[in-house]
Amino acid sequence: MRVVLRALSAAAIAAFGITACGSATSATSGGLPRALSRPFTSGGSGSGYITHVVVVIQENRSFDDFFSTFPNADGTAGGCMKPPSGLAAPNRHTHRGSGGCPSGDQYVPLKKVDLAEPCDWGHSYKNVVVDYDGGLMDGFGLEGGSPKCPGKVGTAVYQYVDPNQIAPYWSIANEYVLADHMFQTQGSGSFTAHQDLIAGATIFNKAKTLSLIDFPSAQPWGCDAPAKTKTTQAFWNGAKVQDQFDKGPFPCMSYSTMRDLLDAKGVAWKYYSPPEPNGTGALWNAFDAIDAVRNGPEWKTNIANTNVFFDD
Repeated sequence: MRVVLRALSAAAIAAFGITACGSATSATSGGLPRALSRPFTSGGSGSGYITHVVVVIQENRSFDDFFSTFPNADGTAGGCMKPPSGLAAPNRHTHRGSGGCPSGDQYVPLKKVDLAEPCDWGHSYKNVVVDYDGGLMDGFGLEGGSPKCPGKVGTAVYQYVDPNQIAPYWSIANEYVLADHMFQTQGSGSFTAHQDLIAGATIFNKAKTLSLIDFPSAQPWGCDAPAKTKTTQAFWNGAKVQDQFDKGPFPCMSYSTMRDLLDAKGVAWKYYSPPEPNGTGALWNAFDAIDAVRNGPEWKTNIANTNVFFDD
């Protein structure tokens, strides 16, 4: 079996996948490809039914942003918004008002919008903490926008994409399955999101008190970064998490990733990343930040340009 990892361009798509070593269609049995007709047996090296696993990641979108109105899915029609001033009645944490919101909050219906979005809503670790608001999930309107959308975002972030503009996603969900009770495993920016994709976490010390968050101080985000580049880290002091901006290590890490597990079992893998700049994929090549891959032979054999993804 072979695994394929992929990351797409600034439109923010990334991916990881697995491909079979041999052809699954060289012979058939009962009308099925041989690989699909073999019975499953336990205790072997793997399932006879699976020859390829491909993971494609669409980043910077929530479930409800794409599937809020998907038939029978557990989507939402709106959300709670904390007052822009950050002030509310003292009982807002205990009493539920309109739309099931904390007392003093505003219930905001989601508005249908175009897929193309001029604003880059805040999604750093600090933004996530504001959004989460201790579990009330009502701080989204307090986020900052971007150079094109300055100031607090208010109700603008309460939106969902016109389904007609993301028809391929809906087609996949209709044809296969849509998992509507899945939750993110990290609350930070693109750099750590892609590390989470290949490593399952960004903890990097033996005491398990330090994790990478947000973005390195320079690009590319990895071993190719300028020499004095720093990461930002979160420190767990035993009582709370402390945000330590630009206090983390150079972004060339040694923690284990899926690569280590797959190599150990002899499972081939490949990661597709955009070529710019300098062939490193700049922001979306997660393995650029893994020392054993970036500075080892797999950088040439297992890291590929997204332009050949569909051909492969």
